[in-house]
This record gives sequence, C-alpha cells and structure tokens, in this order.
Amino acid sequence: MTLKQTLRYPKVSNQGLTLIELMVSMTIFLLVLGGIYSTFQSQHKSYLMQEEVAAMQQNIRTAMFYMTKEIRMAGCDPTGNAGAGILTANANSISFTEDVRGDADGSDPDGATNDPNEGIAYALSENNLVRDTGGGNQVVAENIDALDFAYLDADGNTTATLTDIRSVEITIVARTSRALRVTKDNNLYYNQQGTQILGAQNDNFSRKSMTTFIKCRNLGI
Repeated sequence: MTLKQTLRYPKVSNQGLTLIELMVSMTIFLLVLGGIYSTFQSQHKSYLMQEEVAAMQQNIRTAMFYMTKEIRMAGCDPTGNAGAGILTANANSISFTEDVRGDADGSDPDGATNDPNEGIAYALSENNLVRDTGGGNQVVAENIDALDFAYLDADGNTTATLTDIRSVEITIVARTSRALRVTKDNNLYYNQQGTQILGAQNDNFSRKSMTTFIKCRNLGI
C-alpha cells in the first residue's frame, strides 16, 4: 500500500423511501391498527354486555324483593276487623290490602286499611313494573317485558277464587336496556305452570326470566 493510496468510503444514499416501500409500510400499519381497533371493539362490547346483564339481574332481583316482601303480608289483619286480603288477582296485576299500622308511623294496627301503604297494587306499565298505593304509579323496576301472576290454593292448584288463594307464583322477564346481542332472541318464555307469558321478540336484547313462590302467611287464617 502506498502513501498516495486513495481512501474509499461507502456511498450513502440520500434517496429515502420509494413510493412502493411507503405504500407497503402504510398498508402494514393500517392492518395492525385495524387489528388493534377490532380487538378494542370486541372487548368494549363484551364489557358493555356484562355491565348490561349485571344491571338486568339487579333490576329483576329488586323487583322480586319488593313484591315478595309486600305480597307475603297480604291479608294481614291482627284485629280481625280490617277485612284485609287480595282484592284483584289477574295474570298481569295484583292488588291487596293489609293492616300493618295505625294513623302514625310505628303505631299498632288499627283495624282499618286506609293508612299509607296498606292498599297496594303491582302491574306492568310500558315495560315498567309499577307500584300504586293510591297516589299513582311509582316505577319499581324498568325494562320488564313480562309480569305474570299465578294464584294457588291450599293444595297447590291454580285458582281464580280470591278466598281460595293461599300463595302466589310470580314470573318476571327482564331485558337489557340496550340491544347488544349478536344473534336474535327468538326464545319463548313460560311460567312454572307451563303458560307462555312472552313470545319470541326477535330482537338483539338479552333477557332473563325469574320465578319466585310466595306463601301468603295471612290468608286463610
């Protein structure tokens, strides 16, 4: 090697990315971004569904709690003078009286059913379970698609005679507040007596049916 040997350096290209390379890079980026978005959407929808189902279950439990508590006391008449009992017993509504207080809060039963919350009715109104104690309907639970009452006598047979009622079977069908199902709900809903209470809705709402059996401890005494 001589002193005058010329040093050679690799040539550095300042050309940058070609149009094809840029398009390929952008395509890959968009595919990755689409995958991330699709995963996010799926997880978000799953979260919303779980949240809706949890709210629906809480809704139906709340409805059952209030009705069970009060219908169990139907006909409460400690003095024997109030004439308390079930007043109407329809498939979709019920009304009854109970003597559980006097004129003042916390006072003893007074032999009448004209005090607050002693005359009670439950019914379904525009997909809401409503309670009426004489001052108009109050919403107890929303998004209720079906409310069914079956009335049973002392032998467990269905009856339409008010004086023969000893227990009440309640079936509720609740739904989510938003349509999040991928498939249509084409299920049929029945009470425990085998009677259909809600037909196929063919929509994307999720639904849950719940039945409870209430022994009316004050009827038939």
